[in-house]
Amino acid sequence: MADILVLHGPNLNLLGEREVDIYGTSSLEEINDKVKKAAAQVQVEVETWQSNNEGELIDKIHAARGKSKVIILNPGALTHYSYALRDAISSVEIPVIEVHLSNIYAREKWRQKSVTAGAAKGIIAGFGENSYLLAVEAALRIIGAKEV
Repeated sequence: MADILVLHGPNLNLLGEREVDIYGTSSLEEINDKVKKAAAQVQVEVETWQSNNEGELIDKIHAARGKSKVIILNPGALTHYSYALRDAISSVEIPVIEVHLSNIYAREKWRQKSVTAGAAKGIIAGFGENSYLLAVEAALRIIGAKEV
């Protein structure tokens, strides 16, 4: 596994195709490429992975123990109800940065609560694909690859 593990939750494989007015026109592959390039500038390796399955995301978080230094996680809709995912985040000693393309706090009432954020080191939301790049910046600072 890489220094930074980027996990994408349900439906994010459809980025660039679905609800582009909310999530933008960039595909998941394009976002992953930008994330990898940003980290590569300071010789930090990034692994990206997407699943529509809650259990697979949990397994990936568990497998990152002792291998990844930071996890960047966009839980998608799991943000709002997955206590199992929250427990997985809490159970590993890896800083997790929660990311959202849209500002979940400015959307529908049910989207305004993140059950996973309380277990994360921090949350970045509302900046489109730049949310991921801001998370990379934070991750690089956490691992000491970039100065504050």
